[in-house]
Amino acid sequence: MGSYRDLQVFQLSRKLTVLTYKQVVSKMPPSEIYALSSQIRRAVTSITFNIAEGYGRKTLKDRIHFLYIARGSLYELEAQLITCMDLGYLKQEEMKDVVLLQSQVARMLAGLIRANEMSQGNISQ
Repeated sequence: MGSYRDLQVFQLSRKLTVLTYKQVVSKMPPSEIYALSSQIRRAVTSITFNIAEGYGRKTLKDRIHFLYIARGSLYELEAQLITCMDLGYLKQEEMKDVVLLQSQVARMLAGLIRANEMSQGNISQ
């Protein structure tokens, strides 16, 4: 098995981070720099960081645990993007690319979790 850096989901999560910073965080009002904007930055970077941390852990059980944390951060980001739209900070069209990439990362991460659980014998087919 290669490095976590070789995982497509890791590479796409890095792209999601950059895209979120460019298309969402940079357009947030200054009043949100320590609030919603800060939460978005933490959630989006947490996805990539937890994938990496999971692969740095000793056991497969630990890896799966950190992949679930990454998934939680991914859903947190989704809710934060919805909040941005609800508050009128950004329109749905302005976040379209971020939302599409977020969905793609979510599908890939779910597949990676499933594959790891199957190799551990934790999931029924």
